[in-house]
Amino acid sequence: MHFEEYRKLDGLALAALVDRGEVTPTELLELAIARAEQVNPALNGLIIPLYEQARRRAGQHLSGPFAGVPMLVKDLFQEMAGVPHYLGNRALKQIGRRATEDSELVRRWLDAGLIIFGRTNTPEFGAKGITEPLAWGATRNPWNTDHTPGGSSGGSAALVAAGVVPFAGANDGGGSIRIPAACCGLFGLKPGRGRTPWGPQFTEAMHGMSINHAVTRSVRDSAALLDATHGDEPGVQFHLAPPERPYLDEVGRDPGKLRIAFSTRSPIGTPVHAEAVRAVENAARLLTSLGHHVEEGEPAIDGEQMTADWLQMWFAHCAATVDAVRRETGCDDDGFEPDTLVMAAFGRSTRASEYVENYQRWQLYTQQLSSFLQRYDFWLTPTLAMPPAKIGELSTPAWQQAASKLVLRLGASRLVLKSGMLEKMARENLRYTPFTQVGNVTGVPAMSVPLHWCDNGLPLGVQFIGDHGDEGKLIRLAAQLEQASPWMHRLAPV
Repeated sequence: MHFEEYRKLDGLALAALVDRGEVTPTELLELAIARAEQVNPALNGLIIPLYEQARRRAGQHLSGPFAGVPMLVKDLFQEMAGVPHYLGNRALKQIGRRATEDSELVRRWLDAGLIIFGRTNTPEFGAKGITEPLAWGATRNPWNTDHTPGGSSGGSAALVAAGVVPFAGANDGGGSIRIPAACCGLFGLKPGRGRTPWGPQFTEAMHGMSINHAVTRSVRDSAALLDATHGDEPGVQFHLAPPERPYLDEVGRDPGKLRIAFSTRSPIGTPVHAEAVRAVENAARLLTSLGHHVEEGEPAIDGEQMTADWLQMWFAHCAATVDAVRRETGCDDDGFEPDTLVMAAFGRSTRASEYVENYQRWQLYTQQLSSFLQRYDFWLTPTLAMPPAKIGELSTPAWQQAASKLVLRLGASRLVLKSGMLEKMARENLRYTPFTQVGNVTGVPAMSVPLHWCDNGLPLGVQFIGDHGDEGKLIRLAAQLEQASPWMHRLAPV
């Protein structure tokens, strides 16, 4: 097989070739490694190669729906026994920290026959919508290397878009599957709360706000991967109703006539780029042409309060993570990025009663969204408020860096929380990605679909948000859109 053929096939197609004996797992792996070595100097997406380990696995008898297909996983959880696990953090990298066991998710991927040959770049602790960690340097977008592939699963998305693998591991606590999918012309499904595993160390992340899955080129690969990984794990706190049928069976099934509301207004009142508006309007026209009912509408959610609550929860968990890394490594502040230290400081300044009040408001937002989705099947929005930014464009502004240093030096984070400055910082940092957090706070499934390319040639996905348990219905619609407006033939120039 030549690379040109490999690049055009999705994971299920490659697995079918292996099953028929037309290609071997070793041949596929060597094609993937060669492509990674070719493009990674320009993209910086693969940070921990595992070539020899993967070559040994390729020589074994493999079974499962993806037997013999090469894959990459994100270096943010998705642990592999004996393999480095750095979370984008310099202190963990310096001590050479390694995972002690496979995560439940990785076990299920391996049971599906996949061959994992590396770990991908992520911002420190997955805390940003760009992938520019100090520990590894910036990952770049294969559609234009001056631009970001998004984050926090940017390393995975860049390498999938460059044709290294048909899909790669990702996770999403505020948009980190959907944002890089939108930046890189990929399909990105965030399953609902509890649909995929986190074990064995814990069974949910951030009260279920963060979810594991993948970024893929095809809808059917995403569906088949979800079939391979969903379901209860030991110690799970909530037992979800299983899907009505395998997710892969939803691909090609008629979604029926859907009622879809759309909005292009930023929930935090920040500007939305004309390209993002055009992406949604074009999607609305396509949906109408397919027979769906589409109209403007949005749920009655206070977007600014919800975003502030999401941030408060994010900061509190960041503080806990920083403290855990300090205990493990013995590092001081130099072990962390300045922005991470600021987030952690704000997290420590949150009182327990405020944390509980925040968490209780999540239920209100969930009720408001579910009430809205009683009238509509899906809510359509931009995935991003603007096209993929240039590398460094979304770095913390100088004024904010200076203010943050002062806050840390004076121990004034509690005062800042009450001053309104935090809200200003939040609006500045989330102006690029204000649409995705609602899916995490409410725990519903959502997806970014690559239906739009900007005038400058960069992709810009659109987001569909469903109600609890709607993964199958989302996949049905995505497959219909994939057939009506294909994207697999679009290849990034790198």
